[in-house]
Amino acid sequence: MVEYWARRPPVTHPSMTGCTHMGNQNSLDAFSEACRYMPGGVNSPVRAFGGVDRPPLWIAGAKGSKIFDIDGNEYIDYVGSWGPMILGHAHPAVLAAVHQAADQGTSFGAPTRAETELAARITGAFRSIEKLRLLCSGTEAVMTALRLARAYTGRDKIVKMAGCYHGHSDSLLVVAGSGLAEQGTAASPGVPEALAQLTVVVPYNDKELLTQAFAKHAGEIAAVLVEPVAANMGVVLPEPGYLETIRRLCDEQGTVLIFDEVITGFRVAFGGAQERYGVQADLTCLGKIVGGGLPLAVCGGRADIMDQLAPLGRVYQAGTLSGNPIATAAAIATLDILAEGRGYRELESAAANLEIGLAEAAADAGVSVTINRVGSLMSCFFTDRPVRNFEDVRATDIAAFKRFFAAMLDRGIYLAPSAYEAMFLSLAHTKQDIDKTLEAARASFKMAAGR
Repeated sequence: MVEYWARRPPVTHPSMTGCTHMGNQNSLDAFSEACRYMPGGVNSPVRAFGGVDRPPLWIAGAKGSKIFDIDGNEYIDYVGSWGPMILGHAHPAVLAAVHQAADQGTSFGAPTRAETELAARITGAFRSIEKLRLLCSGTEAVMTALRLARAYTGRDKIVKMAGCYHGHSDSLLVVAGSGLAEQGTAASPGVPEALAQLTVVVPYNDKELLTQAFAKHAGEIAAVLVEPVAANMGVVLPEPGYLETIRRLCDEQGTVLIFDEVITGFRVAFGGAQERYGVQADLTCLGKIVGGGLPLAVCGGRADIMDQLAPLGRVYQAGTLSGNPIATAAAIATLDILAEGRGYRELESAAANLEIGLAEAAADAGVSVTINRVGSLMSCFFTDRPVRNFEDVRATDIAAFKRFFAAMLDRGIYLAPSAYEAMFLSLAHTKQDIDKTLEAARASFKMAAGR
C-alpha cells in the first residue's frame, strides 16, 4: 500500500459522510511531493500509514492533547510522537526551557552542567542506574548496551523476544529461526546471516522456552534484551513471575539483563517498569519521555559495566550531538514536572476511564476486544482471547482494526496507524477529550464490525 500511494498522483479525499473534517487534499499533495525526494515519502516507515491502507497525514502543529494537519483538521492525539509527549504538546515549561537554552547556543560538542544535572535526576529515579551515558536515540542506546554486555562477559550471543522491537541495528532485525529458542534469521536485507545467528529469539512471556534457551546455550549468552512491558507489538504485559525468571536465569549464568525501557521509562512509573514490577536490570535503555520530546536517549546501569566505556574503558562509543543542550533542557523540565508525582495518579485515572469506556462501547457494538493496559499505556486488540505474546497479536482481526482506525480518524481521533502499536495518554488529555473519544468509538466499533 505504501508503494501504491507513492506512485499515484494526488486525488480528492474519499467521502467522509457524517464527519466534520475538511478532507486531506493538502496532505495528499504533500505526500506526492515528498515521494520525489524520500523513500516512500517519509523518514520512518510507520508514518506512511501502510498498515491502515490510507495515505498519511501531514502535520502542521500540535498543542496540548491536540494535533493539527495541514488541511486544518484537528485531532485528539493518542500517538504523542510515539510516547514522549506525556505532558502534552508544546508544554509551556518545556518550551521556556528550550528557548532559554537555545539563546545560549544550539550545540557545543563539549560538556555542560546540564548533562550532569540530568544524569543526577535519572540515577535518582532508577535504582539500577549508577552511571549512564547520554545518546541521541533508543536504537543507539540499545546498540551501546549490547556492546557493553558482550565486552563485559566476553560472549557473543544475545537473547531477544519475538515481537519486541529494539531499534534497527543489525543484531536486532532478526526473527525466530526454524525452531523456537534457536538462532534467529535476518528480518531485513542487508543484515548478515552470520550476525543474525548470534541472536536467539524466544516468545515473550514463555518462561519454559527461555529456560530451554539458557540450557541449550549455557555459558554463551552475553545478554537478555527485553521490554519489561512489551509495547512495540501493541501493549503486552509481563505475566506474574516472568521478569523474575529472566532475572534468575541471568544471575545463574552471569548474563547481563538489559531492560529496554525506551517506552516504559517514566511512562508506567517515574522509575519505569523496574519500579512498577520490582525487578532490576543490569543495564537500562531509556528514550522518548527522558528527552522531553527532543532527540535524547540513555544507556545506564551498574557502574562496573558502564565503566567499560571509553574514555575510562576500552568499549568505544561516541556522538557529536550526545547531551545536546537544548535536549537536556527539555528533559530536565519534563522530569521535574513528573517528579512531583501527582501526574501519574491523574494519568492512571484517565486511562482507566478510557479503558472501561472502550470496552463498554465495543460490547455495545457486539465487537470482541481485549484491552491491555499498564498506567497510561494501552492497546485495544480485536480478539476475544487474551493477548500474551506476538503470536496472539498476529492472530487478532487486523481488518477490523483498520476499519476502526479509519472511522476514528474521520471523527477526529488520531490513533497509531498500526495494529501493532500502543495508545499514549498525556496529562493534557481532559475529561472532554475522553468523552469525545468514547463517543467516536461507539460509532467506530460498529464500522469495525462492518455495520
